[in-house]
Amino acid sequence: MAGVKPISVVGEALVDLVAQPDGCTFAAHPGGGPANVAIAVARLGVPAALSTRLGDDLLGVMVRDHLDRSCVDTTVLPAATADTSVAFAQTDEHGVARYDFRIAWDVERVPVRAGAAFLHTGSLAAALAPAAVEAAMRAAKTAKIPVSYDPNIRPALAGPVAVARSRFERQVGLADVVKVSEEDLDWLYPGTDPVRRSEALLILGPRLVVLTRGAAGAHAVTNSLAVDRAAPAVEVVDTVGAGDGFTAGLLCVLARSGVPLGRLDEATVTRALDLANLVGARTCARPGADPPRLSELGPAAALLG
Repeated sequence: MAGVKPISVVGEALVDLVAQPDGCTFAAHPGGGPANVAIAVARLGVPAALSTRLGDDLLGVMVRDHLDRSCVDTTVLPAATADTSVAFAQTDEHGVARYDFRIAWDVERVPVRAGAAFLHTGSLAAALAPAAVEAAMRAAKTAKIPVSYDPNIRPALAGPVAVARSRFERQVGLADVVKVSEEDLDWLYPGTDPVRRSEALLILGPRLVVLTRGAAGAHAVTNSLAVDRAAPAVEVVDTVGAGDGFTAGLLCVLARSGVPLGRLDEATVTRALDLANLVGARTCARPGADPPRLSELGPAAALLG
């Protein structure tokens, strides 16, 4: 898409080792929330740039090849250690994954790419090295680059709930677009209504907050409107990477629309949610974080505008 600004992504790339039905064998899939977002963005035809940490080991070569095949412009950041990170995933009878991590994110500085449509970040990188990620978020805002944030909470690595909640609220305050799941909010704010809690996040500063609700679809809110959109029905293989595909669809429509975040209208938000829900659903329909390409969306590709 000529003339479209790239979406810049900061965060982890790793290998998901997904347990097979016998519980003893694992299938390897390149993953990591931010890397998944970058790949999904690129497959939707929008330029994607990823700043990440990768080793030069066998797993690192696998991930780098995967990124290259999806035409992601990848920058490997200097880090103290060299091993590629691994996430072990096991899915339940509904395809919902739980994780066990062997991960490092020892990056001290993240350069911000000039001229991007968005800087997107979050996930494990924002929890494990918040100083570096938050510095990049601040630098992007200073450069007038809108910031997108997805906490993608993993309780095993998030630390005590009170600490994670404080970090989450600080990072929400640095973002213009926040995508958060019901599971994230249930863990951070147990016993509260996730819809009301997501709407309350606007007080911290973002222009758009989107709550993902699994099969129930998504709820988006700005200071002037609220939009609910249903998710398409799909036979779930697993949910690995589904939220990342959703985020990519959302950001691609926003980037393509040209509508300033402070003046988002219902039609643009509806279109963004519809594409996001579709990309997330299609990702659920196949194993691992394998988001669809634009050519696979048929008439729905017109949602990009």
